[in-house]
Amino acid sequence: MLEVTGLAVSYGGIRAVKGITFHVNAGELVALIGANGAGKTSTLKALARQLPAVGSLRYEGRELAELAPHQLIGAGIALVPEGRGVFARLTVEENLDMGAYSLTGRAGRQAVAQGLERAYALMPRLKERRRQLAGTLSGGEQQMLAIARALMGEPRLLLLDEPSMGLAPLMVQKVFEVIREVRAAGVTVLLVEQNARLALQAADRGYVLESGELAFTDDAPRLLADPRVQAAYLGE
Repeated sequence: MLEVTGLAVSYGGIRAVKGITFHVNAGELVALIGANGAGKTSTLKALARQLPAVGSLRYEGRELAELAPHQLIGAGIALVPEGRGVFARLTVEENLDMGAYSLTGRAGRQAVAQGLERAYALMPRLKERRRQLAGTLSGGEQQMLAIARALMGEPRLLLLDEPSMGLAPLMVQKVFEVIREVRAAGVTVLLVEQNARLALQAADRGYVLESGELAFTDDAPRLLADPRVQAAYLGE
């Protein structure tokens, strides 16, 4: 589904991502792990067309460079950004409606209604809070809302940037339960996450990013058992 070849991202004279190559197959959950500053978020922002980049980014055979950022959701790609980015002064349901802005006409209205039903079934807490301002939600509830809002556009590829950041352990577990259910529903997921253990436990495959370069890659169970990953990221 996604083929990235020679991706490089620079900030001024600093190269944050140094020519990495990786792929994501349809139906997979792929984890991109690494320390803070390794280039993980820069990679996702390049895929979301939020940062200029060098290299080939092909999604379903099409170069992403052909698309403006606002056209990505129509093409089937949605980003849940680091920090959640909910609309704090809108209600939960208004945030979800915003996620479905690309769905138009009668079919679009039906899809929005169905999307709301799916979101509330997957995350019942959002239904309880649907009239509440998003800015008054807890951090975990805001993360769930950010994921649900992205899903309202019916993406085939979901880009998740640090969904566990700043959350209490119990809420982290709930967020990862949601991520697993999203993948089980057929959405392909590229997950950027500092919590390497949880990311690899949920993933099919993983890539380890170090200082803007891919250090190694493998199936997720083998990465979990790899002494290098254990020493660097799992505290073992």
